[in-house]
Amino acid sequence: MKKTDILTPIGITLGFIMISFGIIMNSGSFTGFIAFVDISSVVIVLGGVMAAILINFNVNQVKLTGRVLKESFNQNQYNLEDLIELFERLSERARREGLLALENEIENVEDSFIKKGVLLAIDGIEPEVIQDIMTAEITAMEDRHSKGRQIIEKAGEYAPAWGMIGTLIGLVLMLNDLNDPSTLGPQMALALLTTLYGSVMANLVFLPMASKLESKTDEEVFMKQIVIEGVIGVQSGQNPRILKEKLSAFLSDDMRNRRAVEGNGAMEGVANEAS
Repeated sequence: MKKTDILTPIGITLGFIMISFGIIMNSGSFTGFIAFVDISSVVIVLGGVMAAILINFNVNQVKLTGRVLKESFNQNQYNLEDLIELFERLSERARREGLLALENEIENVEDSFIKKGVLLAIDGIEPEVIQDIMTAEITAMEDRHSKGRQIIEKAGEYAPAWGMIGTLIGLVLMLNDLNDPSTLGPQMALALLTTLYGSVMANLVFLPMASKLESKTDEEVFMKQIVIEGVIGVQSGQNPRILKEKLSAFLSDDMRNRRAVEGNGAMEGVANEAS
């Protein structure tokens, strides 16, 4: 399940607000902000980045750009504790009723990776083969994510360069018209805008997005590795409690402490009822 990751738009918006705030405070008025707006500089930076992307990547990779950008604004909903409880439940039912009984159990599971692993276990595939198949899928997923992320990373590399190109264009035009010294200051400021735009797009948009996509991939790989351990445990008939403890090793210290407190609370409740 995915939901909107509000931190990405909040971060980008906050960055532009801080830049705008700095401009307005240092210029003394809102009119000073107008001096930092130049459409031709925007066109040079964004158009140049787009042109470089088209040269650097093939058609299929470029088509992924929209999907990759959209993924930056989505958040995968992974709950490690729920995942452990799921495999504990699957293990209990498999030991009680056999692996075939798990077909009904996973009908409501949305994650296709979990379904695939459990179905392989039901089919009687050897644990080593299941691990190889599912690991290969993880590797393929990492490769797909990496290729999509490369587009955003390259955009972050190209944006400052195209900003500098725009500045050089502005400087050449300025030096060709030195008859009026009073125009040198405004023309120089205008020439530097493309460098500003390129740096902002690279360090506020493209590179942070690429880093977020990389961290999301790492998180997804981590969860899928837990799924593999769970599937192998269910398939090999591990004791549900042992499997739960094994998978709980992936929990953070805070999660383990919270589970321990909840477990102690539940035991106290049972004791009170018995008394």
